[in-house]
Amino acid sequence: MEFGALAYGAGGAPAATAMADQIRSWDHDGRSEPTFRYWSVNRDRSNFRTPVKDTAVTLQVDDSAALRAAMVAALREEGLIASDRVAAAMNAVPRQDFAPGEPLDKVYETHTTLAPKIGADGRQTSVVSASHIQAIQLEQAGIEDGMNVLEVGSGGYNAALIAELVGTAGSVTTVDIDADIVARARTGLRTAGYEHVNVVLADAEHGVPQYAPYDRIIATVGAWDIPPAWLDQLTPTGRIVVPLRFAAITRLIAFNRSPDTPVLTAGNYRLGSFVPMQGDGAATERMVGITPDIALRLDPQQDATFDVPALRKALNSTPIERWSGTPFDMPDELELFLLTSGPEVPMLHAAQPAVDQGVVNPSVRRGTPAIVRGGSFAYRIKRENAGSVSGYETGVVAHGPEAEHVADELLCLIRDWVGDHFRRGAAQIAYHPHTADTSDVTGWRTTKRHGTLAINWS
Repeated sequence: MEFGALAYGAGGAPAATAMADQIRSWDHDGRSEPTFRYWSVNRDRSNFRTPVKDTAVTLQVDDSAALRAAMVAALREEGLIASDRVAAAMNAVPRQDFAPGEPLDKVYETHTTLAPKIGADGRQTSVVSASHIQAIQLEQAGIEDGMNVLEVGSGGYNAALIAELVGTAGSVTTVDIDADIVARARTGLRTAGYEHVNVVLADAEHGVPQYAPYDRIIATVGAWDIPPAWLDQLTPTGRIVVPLRFAAITRLIAFNRSPDTPVLTAGNYRLGSFVPMQGDGAATERMVGITPDIALRLDPQQDATFDVPALRKALNSTPIERWSGTPFDMPDELELFLLTSGPEVPMLHAAQPAVDQGVVNPSVRRGTPAIVRGGSFAYRIKRENAGSVSGYETGVVAHGPEAEHVADELLCLIRDWVGDHFRRGAAQIAYHPHTADTSDVTGWRTTKRHGTLAINWS
């Protein structure tokens, strides 16, 4: 008897491989259930539990198992899953149990969030993160068998993945401030068979001391700071994986702890977007409106002042464009460099009408670093360039009476980054709790409620 799989589209190869794996395992574990058709090649049917006709036969198998395997294969192909342990965990947990009512194909898309809860202001207060983000966090965390792990921000699915990673000798606690989310997490975990996970309703700013100490703390909400309680409840060699908000952006950072120093150092960092933390850890960023559709975004503690009437006038002037001759590649790394390598740089944001009317470049729609000098400012753009490695070239747009000056300043920063830091993970990130001595801290730094974040580009 021979089976086959046929798949179409850009993800066809990994999907076909995943389906083939499911087919191979069907007769052995009795758990997988995909619907597929096969044709008899030989007549010896003694090893099959399902009656086989002389013609095509349909086996009823759970579609979710095949979709789950295809999701894992796609994440492996993208390089987001690197370890067999994380792959096995994501293959084991039925994601659909934590997103009831969502279409099955959507549940297993790799870049789609699920089950959003909308707050009174119309914004999302909770989602089941896209699976590619969960894969990144789990790889960053490096969870080992037998560990005790705290998850900040619940939903259930990620806690189930962590439970698979820690095994029967480990322990998992998931905490959320929202009673509805806690109830949903409990239901999903019970349905999927992970009732042993501790689900706690509390403000995670204060941790969950009754199950501490933790080898890993993984935050699945955007945090503006690292609360002292997390450090108090972390083992001396533990790790915190947190989407940290600073300079009006978020980076998903894996901070390592050493028993020799109170300073946390970053093992790696990645781009990520998360709903913000609620409760005592919440923070509101500054928004400086230039027009109803265009604004500058800054951290709460940034006290820079801006000549808004002059900037509004600059928007009505003819801008200039300048090009760097460098590839538009790794824009998230360049963004981090521009925001943390020199004088205070805000993020420039625009609503779609400002883009549609040609007031600003489309790059501003999702936010971009801007150098602001009096009534002039400059920000980064891109254009197609076949001669570039990435197919695009980085440039700048500048407005205002000092447009030439701010354009040159931004171009110099871009070229400095390309010349000295054009790689992943070039930034050296450290977090200094207020109990630590920061007198010798160099580079860019920002003081938060509970500590100081420092970033160096050496």
